[in-house]
Amino acid sequence: MSVSPNRRTVLRSAAVAAAALPLVGNLATGSAYASAPAHGNNGGGNGGAGGLGANVLVFDPSMGDAAIQAQVDAVFNTQQSNQFGTERYALAFKPGTYNVDVNVGFYTHVLGLGDSPDDVVINGHVTVDAQWLQGNGTQNFWRAAENLCIVPPDGLERWAVAQAGPMRRTHVKGDMTLWPSPPGNRWSSGGFLADSVVDGQVDSGSQQQWLSRNDTFGSWVGSNWNMVFVGTPGAPAQHFPNPAWTVVDKTPTVREKPFLTLSRDGSYRVFVPALRRNSAGTTWANGRAAGESIPLSRFHVAHPGDSAATINLALERGQHVLFTPGVYALSSALRVNRPNTVLLGIGLATLQATHGNSLIEVADVGGVTVAGVLLEAASANSPVLLRVGHGRSWTRHSDNPTVLFDVYARIGGALPGGATVSIQLDSNDVVCDNLWLWRADHGNDGSVGWSVNPADTGFLVNGDRVTAYGLAVEHYQKYEVLWNGNHGRTYFFQNEHPYDVPTQSAWVHGSTNGYASYKVADHVTDHHAWGLGSYCFFDLSANIYTDRAYEVPDTPGVVFTDLMTVCLNGPGGGGILHCINNTGDPVENGFGTFNMTSYSNGVGTL
Repeated sequence: MSVSPNRRTVLRSAAVAAAALPLVGNLATGSAYASAPAHGNNGGGNGGAGGLGANVLVFDPSMGDAAIQAQVDAVFNTQQSNQFGTERYALAFKPGTYNVDVNVGFYTHVLGLGDSPDDVVINGHVTVDAQWLQGNGTQNFWRAAENLCIVPPDGLERWAVAQAGPMRRTHVKGDMTLWPSPPGNRWSSGGFLADSVVDGQVDSGSQQQWLSRNDTFGSWVGSNWNMVFVGTPGAPAQHFPNPAWTVVDKTPTVREKPFLTLSRDGSYRVFVPALRRNSAGTTWANGRAAGESIPLSRFHVAHPGDSAATINLALERGQHVLFTPGVYALSSALRVNRPNTVLLGIGLATLQATHGNSLIEVADVGGVTVAGVLLEAASANSPVLLRVGHGRSWTRHSDNPTVLFDVYARIGGALPGGATVSIQLDSNDVVCDNLWLWRADHGNDGSVGWSVNPADTGFLVNGDRVTAYGLAVEHYQKYEVLWNGNHGRTYFFQNEHPYDVPTQSAWVHGSTNGYASYKVADHVTDHHAWGLGSYCFFDLSANIYTDRAYEVPDTPGVVFTDLMTVCLNGPGGGGILHCINNTGDPVENGFGTFNMTSYSNGVGTL
C-alpha cells in the first residue's frame, strides 16, 4: 500500500522549531557507560569505552536490560527532534543478547561490536519513526545502524528514513517496513540498505526512492518513484515505471564500509572488508567476511577540539583516524597522502570548514577510506569540501580503489556558509557508496537563502571509471552533478532542483533556463546510469523553469536506464521542460511525472 507522495518542505517549519531535551543522567558515569578520558590517541583498551569519549555509550549484557533501556531512551529524548543541534552519539553493543527497544534519533549511530551481525542480538526494535513531525518521515536525516541482528517481537522492523539514514550489515529476523507508523501523513523519502539480510518481506510503503545493494530479501512489495536493487537476491523482477523497480543482478566493484569490533581481550579493532567484484548478496551470510582487521592502537582517536594540525601530524606518522562523535571545527584541510589510510567517523562526526578551507584532501593514492562523516561549510567560499586527487591523473587504482562511504555534505541548515563544490574526484577508479550532498532548503534562522548558503555543484567528477552507488544531490545552484571523466557508472540518483530560485534571470546560463541536475560533459564517450529521479519544487511562485533535468552527449556509449522527472510545486511555480536533452514532456505547475525507460544516442524509449 502507498500514499500520495509529497516533499519535506510541506512541514519543514515544524522541524526547525523543535528543540532538544536534556539527557537524563550523566552518560559519562552512568551504569551503561565505562568512563574514558576526554582525549586519547590509543584506542586499545579496557573493554569499556577505550578512549572513545563521553558520547560513545558502550553496552554489555551484564549491565541489565532496564539500565541499558534508560540510557538509550535518554539519548532518544535528546535527539528525537534535534535536527540541527550539535549533540552526537554512538550506541555500541558488545557481543551478546539484549532485550531492549532502540529508537534512533538525529545524529545517533547504533552499532554492534561483533565480527558478524549475529554476534549482537537485539530482541526488540531498532526503529526510525516520524511522530516527532506528525508522521512525516521526509526529514529523518543523519542517523545509522549497522552490524546487528534485530529480532522484533511483533515480527516487524520499521526504518522510515530519508537521506543520510543508512542501515548496513544487519540481519532482520522478520519483516521490514520503510514508512512511518500511523497517525499522520506517513511520508518517507529516500534510504539505503547494504550488506543486509531481511528474512521476511520488505514493504516500501510510501518511500519515494530507495537503494538496496548486496542485500538478501525473503521478498519485496511496494514501489513509488524510484526503487533500485543492485546485487540483491530476493529483489523483484525488473519493471519500470509502474512499479518502478530497476534491477541490476551483480554489483560490479565494491567493498563494504569498515566497522568497529571488540576483540576477546577487550581491545578495539577496525575491520576493513576486502574488495569484491561481480557480487550478489552479503559478505557475511556464509561465514566470516574477507578483509583486514586493524588494531585501534594504529589509529589516532580524534575528539572534538582536535585541530587539523594535530590530526595531520598523526596522518604523517602513518596512523589512521577514528573520529568520535562531535563537531570538529577545522581551519585547514586534513591531508591524506598515504595509500590504504582509513578515516572513519562514528556517531555522525561532523567536520566544519571555518576559514573558507577544504576539509579533506586525499592524494592520488589507492585504497583510502573516508566513511561516516558529515562535511559542513561553516564559513563563506570554501572552494571544495572533499577532494580526491589533485588534477587530471593517468594512474589506475582499479585493483585498490579509494572508497567514500556514508559521506554527507551540508551547505546551510545549521549555520550559514558556502562552498563552490562539495565533493571533487580527480583520481581514477574511486567508488562512492551512499552520498547525500545537500544545499539546505530549510534550517535554523539565518542559515538558508539564495545568497546565504551559496553552492554551485555538489558532485564534480574529473577522474575515469568512477562508480557511485546511491548518489543524492540536492538544491545546488548550477550543475548539481558534473561528470567530466569517462566510463562513469551511477546506480541510483536522487535530486531536487533548488527551491529558492528568486527569478528566472537569476537562474540562466546563456540561452538555457536553469541547469541540468546531472550533466555528462560533451566530450565523454562512455557513461552508464540506472534509476534516476529529479524533482522540482520552486516554492516562491516565481514561474521558474529549467530546460532539462539530464544533459548528456548523444553518443552510443552514454546510456541512461529508468529515469524520471517530477514536478511538485503548484500553479505559478514553474517546472521542468524536458526530461533529458530535448526529449520528454514537461512536468509543470502542479504535481506531475514523466518516465523514460532508456535514453542513448538521441533516442528515448518510453
